Amino acid sequence: MKHVFLAGAMMLAGSAAMADAAPDPAAVLDTYANIAQATYEDALSGAERLDAAARALVADPTEANLNAARQAWIQARVPYQQSEAYRFGNPAVDDWEGLVNAWPLDEGLIDYVDGSYGDASDENPYYAANVVANPELRIGGADIDASTIDAALLEQLQEIDGVESNVSRGYHAIEFLLWGQDLNGTGPGAGSRAATDFDPDNCTNGNCDRRGAYLTAATALLITDLQDAVAMWSEGGAARGDLTDGSTDEGLAMILTGLGSLSYGELAGERIQLGLMLHDPEEEHDCFSDNTAWSHYYDQVGMQNVYRGRYVRTDGSIVEGPSVADMVSHQDASVASSMNEALQNTQTAMLAMVTTSQAGKAYDQMLAEGDDAGNRVIQDVVDALKAQTAQIEQVVATLGLDTLEIEGSDSLDDPDAVFQ
Repeated sequence: MKHVFLAGAMMLAGSAAMADAAPDPAAVLDTYANIAQATYEDALSGAERLDAAARALVADPTEANLNAARQAWIQARVPYQQSEAYRFGNPAVDDWEGLVNAWPLDEGLIDYVDGSYGDASDENPYYAANVVANPELRIGGADIDASTIDAALLEQLQEIDGVESNVSRGYHAIEFLLWGQDLNGTGPGAGSRAATDFDPDNCTNGNCDRRGAYLTAATALLITDLQDAVAMWSEGGAARGDLTDGSTDEGLAMILTGLGSLSYGELAGERIQLGLMLHDPEEEHDCFSDNTAWSHYYDQVGMQNVYRGRYVRTDGSIVEGPSVADMVSHQDASVASSMNEALQNTQTAMLAMVTTSQAGKAYDQMLAEGDDAGNRVIQDVVDALKAQTAQIEQVVATLGLDTLEIEGSDSLDDPDAVFQ
């Protein structure tokens, strides 16, 4: 499966030379919002292509069409992952994000699973509810009519009973439907669902018509959700308003909170360090598709987009403008140089991880206990992200902003708690 390095992703120098006049902070906020809007527009276009590929698969369930739908999912992730730098610090985005990218998920809620998965969980009474197989569900003492699998049903089931791992919608639910479980542990191989799982005339594993209905309902709902994201960053949208309604310092704090929290607590901690500590492939972010190395890589690209105020769209056009990088360069050339170096070091570590994955050792294999070389590749990414976060904190100080609350993680801040 092919990936394309974005033209702007490899630009490791600053986005603009030092200017004579200080950049206007309000213009920096506008650049940030404009890039957000463009990124979500590209994610929406990717979801529309994914929806078309999913419908083609359901209409003609061949292995070629299944592979095309999988490739459409992978390509749809490219712009979406770059949007994650907007998740933290922006209340409207953080409230919305769980609708499209909630993870981890208990896949037994959605469809059949291997016997090793088990049929019960103390934390989740719907751990193995299997919506695809059951046209009627009993939830919280009430019967739910699931005879028609549509967007309304998926909305009803999302985080049902208050359990966060009851993920019925979004990228990872679609990923599971396209690949199935990855039962390879830290060995080679991703999920291996057959196209006949969607073929009512030659059905494997039962309920092929309902499985197809679930897939197309999920891709259609993803489009709706991303339309909401585009709207929230358009003129008059909630996220753009949250950014600009306060002072410019408050807006800049939102930007840097997002960068620091994604870099440290979310990416370095929850998505990477935790899995490495446990050597657990179940902690792999794109665990069904083995797309995790790329997923992390594009998170880093997104952070660079935000800091440098430059985004290369999927059609090759560029959205750019005054940036945080410009402000820092004007204020303190030494801090600007150190921040660029930190971004470059993280990019280098991410590229090593992607290269290792593309060479045949997937991310979940790198996690394996006793694989010192694979573990080192991942640990280098964590270390680079931590150093990058320290430089983000220096940027905050250089711009004279108040101390930010950056998302933390037990795996980084209190490792002993992970094993309790």
